[in-house]
Amino acid sequence: MNVSKKIKLLALLSVVIIAGCKDHNSDPGPTPTVSSTSPAASAVGVERNTLVTASFSAAMNPTTVTGLTFTVLNGTAAVAGTVSYTGTTATFKPTSILDASTVYTATLTTGTKASTGSSLAANKVWNFTTVGLPVAGSTDPLDKAIGVAPNKVVAITFSGAMDPTTITSSTFTLMQGTTSVSGTVAYSGTTATFTPANPLAANTIYTATITTGVKDLAGDAIAANKVWSFTTVVLTTINSTDPLDNATGVAQNKVVAVTFSGAMTPSTITSSTFTLMQGTTSVSGAVAYSGTTATFTPTNALAANMVYTATVTTGAKDLAGNAIAANKVWSFTTVGLTTITSTDPLDNATSVAQNKVVAATFSGAMNPLTITSSTFTLTQGTTSVSGAVAYSGVIATFTPANALTANTIYTATVTTGAKDLAGNAIAANKVWSFTTVVLPVVTLTDPLNNATGVARNKTVDVTFNKAMDASTITSSTFTLNQGATSIVGVVAYSGTTATFAPTNTLLANTLYTASVTTGVKDLLGNPILSNDTWSFTTGGTSSSLAVVNLGSAGNYVILAKTAINNNPTSAITGDLGLSPAAESFITGFALTDATGYATSPQVTGKIYAADQASPTPVNLTTAVNDMQTAYTDAAGRPTPDFSELGTGNIGGLTLSPGLYKWSSTVSLPSAVTISGSSTDVWIFQISGDLTVSSAVNITLTGGALAKNIFWQVAGTVTIGTTSHVEGVILSMTGITFQTGASMNGRALAQSAVILDGNAITKPQ
Repeated sequence: MNVSKKIKLLALLSVVIIAGCKDHNSDPGPTPTVSSTSPAASAVGVERNTLVTASFSAAMNPTTVTGLTFTVLNGTAAVAGTVSYTGTTATFKPTSILDASTVYTATLTTGTKASTGSSLAANKVWNFTTVGLPVAGSTDPLDKAIGVAPNKVVAITFSGAMDPTTITSSTFTLMQGTTSVSGTVAYSGTTATFTPANPLAANTIYTATITTGVKDLAGDAIAANKVWSFTTVVLTTINSTDPLDNATGVAQNKVVAVTFSGAMTPSTITSSTFTLMQGTTSVSGAVAYSGTTATFTPTNALAANMVYTATVTTGAKDLAGNAIAANKVWSFTTVGLTTITSTDPLDNATSVAQNKVVAATFSGAMNPLTITSSTFTLTQGTTSVSGAVAYSGVIATFTPANALTANTIYTATVTTGAKDLAGNAIAANKVWSFTTVVLPVVTLTDPLNNATGVARNKTVDVTFNKAMDASTITSSTFTLNQGATSIVGVVAYSGTTATFAPTNTLLANTLYTASVTTGVKDLLGNPILSNDTWSFTTGGTSSSLAVVNLGSAGNYVILAKTAINNNPTSAITGDLGLSPAAESFITGFALTDATGYATSPQVTGKIYAADQASPTPVNLTTAVNDMQTAYTDAAGRPTPDFSELGTGNIGGLTLSPGLYKWSSTVSLPSAVTISGSSTDVWIFQISGDLTVSSAVNITLTGGALAKNIFWQVAGTVTIGTTSHVEGVILSMTGITFQTGASMNGRALAQSAVILDGNAITKPQ
């Protein structure tokens, strides 16, 4: 085909096509519109997994609804997604979850056409904002709430819908301290709840926790664990009851009461929640409530001597509607028939004061009008005692008009005419008797009246027939006299015995008179009937005490049987003798032998031993025998003037002439004075040891001589360092002079004498 024909054919074809097109567009139909969108324009809080949709007013050509004509932008960035069309609705499904708290812009362009070919009149553009990240919002109870009910359901509300599968007992917990609380977790709307399996403990802190394991529908977790605490309510308790549980002797007209720990709802305190029972029988009464106290007032007086049970049930509630924790049940026993529980004086009492007010105590309150001189009497035999009757509290008294007679039986009676406030009489007449006081008398004196040979260190005793008032026994009411001269002493009282201990040793062979006056009284104030006086005579004077005859033992300042040991240097004035031991047992003297004796620079005198030349051995044997005889004489002297003086401790004492005896050891912890004339004699009988402490001196006064002082000692004798003693020591065993000790006298031992730089001088 030539070119001209081709041009003509193309022109014709164009005309046909144009003509055809003009026919098709001649009726495109109505212009479609977007009738609604989801999310709506300007919507906020849009879920991040939402589908973006648009509904049209007419059916659209699906081929025009594409990712080119339906777009979603985040700012200027296109959101990836797929576009679909069904019915009259176009849907944009984002490929990924939308960002939180973000403004998105959706657009449908005019490229979107109806099925008739009509395009949207203009682009449809709208905005919406997605929801933010999930937030755990308000809690119930609030954080640090107090007074929370024990049956509280714990709840928390989120900022948006959450994934229910993430709200479990693992992500929503309740703790009491470190202890998990069991319960049920649920979720609805935007609220999660924790329902405890059991009521919570009262007055206790609990802690609730929502963990980051909780997520929203987009899978986003809350930013951090949500933790809050609260304290449960202090449940009202019953603080006290009246009567107390198991109380006895409760009055028959008792109003039963219970006090709560806090205010209650009065309408819950009723005869249904506060009851009183006697056994299985209900007691009728009126229930009232005021302040924090509920009362039950019985309609009638309760029966005597019966057990009643009161109950307050859990129906009683506080102002918040919380019930008490458990029923409160307590019992009490009403008073029995009134009895007399005690009397004063007791039945068969003795030594009752003559001014005694007789009393009877009842088990409960009595009607005072029934306590009279007709129902409360006192008799002596068949004779009525006049007096005044009174009643106060639960005690009736009978006050005699005059003092009762001493040492007499009286009988008191309270009759059944005495009645309690309910009009009940006592069960039977109450009768009791008592004996009035026995006036005090002296039953024994020591020494006895007219006693002789009484020890000169005697403590004078007087014994009474009953306990006395110690404050009345003094140096004014208990005295000792020698003629007209008062003896100074110390008065004491113990048990029923008073003692007078003279300050100084009594004179020998002297008459003394002791006296107890009527100023001495018993515990009830009754004096002895009359002054009690008695006399006694002390033991003999020193002129009757002979010196101990030393025989030939008196020729020696030191005489021993087994040894004389010296730690130089000593200064001995007088002769020394040792037998049956030999001279070799005399040590520490640097002896120089002569015929029949020896000498020493430490001895002013001669030294004899059993193995020296005759006649020394015979003389020593005689001297030792005489020493033993003298010991036996001294130990056997009878009738001591002083026994157990100072219980063996004579330190600080002044010793007058006489015979002294101790059954145990004698000690001189401090200085002792021996006082008497040149003719007086002292013999000390000691069954134990004699110990003189260091630096203690025995001093002679009044002319006393060491040669007339005899220390008879069954045990050992120890003279302490630098001490000084006076007299003749007759020792069954040994005598030890410690360093620097001295003696004016003789050391005669039936064993050994030990010396250590001592000065021993033969007495004149």
